[in-house]
Amino acid sequence: MGKYTGVVVGIIVVAVGIIGLFRFWYYFAALLKGSVPAMLIFAGAIAVIAGLSEIKDESAAKKEEKK
Repeated sequence: MGKYTGVVVGIIVVAVGIIGLFRFWYYFAALLKGSVPAMLIFAGAIAVIAGLSEIKDESAAKKEEKK
């Protein structure tokens, strides 16, 4: 009986979430607009760190080959 209860509760929660999304769409859109620049900053910082790490590893590998 527990499995069915979880499915029913899940369906109810999804329905309430969809209703809330439509009802508060303006606030949701404002949240997305505000979070996109922050996500881009963090993604760019991660890309820079990954690139620098790769360059550092490549440099260390070349030094190791020369020995």
